[in-house]
Amino acid sequence: SPRTGQIHALLAEKGYEVSEPAPDTLKIRETHSGVSLQAVLEGDILYLSLVCTVAPRASITADVMSKMLAADNGISTSHFQLHDAAGGKVAVTLNNFCKLQEMGPDDEDDILSAVHFLLVDVMSARGLLSGLAA
Repeated sequence: SPRTGQIHALLAEKGYEVSEPAPDTLKIRETHSGVSLQAVLEGDILYLSLVCTVAPRASITADVMSKMLAADNGISTSHFQLHDAAGGKVAVTLNNFCKLQEMGPDDEDDILSAVHFLLVDVMSARGLLSGLAA
């Protein structure tokens, strides 16, 4: 869509590596850290997601979930989700989103902020999840 193209151009201009693996889908790579995330545009909402880790389902204990949901866990703007993965494993993703309007400067700011916050939050998230068995 035209909006996807605008988002692609904005992120590329800011130094991200961006590709479009499917319609309304962007793969975004932060070049310094190598961290990649996926963005999907659905209507006026840009959903951003990255995989923190893939671990055996049994390693997602009540204690781990408590850490993931704690208000003081260092994850300030993003949220976790669990997705089934092959072989009895679970992918733990970190997610964020922004609502777009007319793709003016405010929307560009929101997109860049959402990507930035997700990249900052993933550092805390990976530390929080580092004890999971692989």
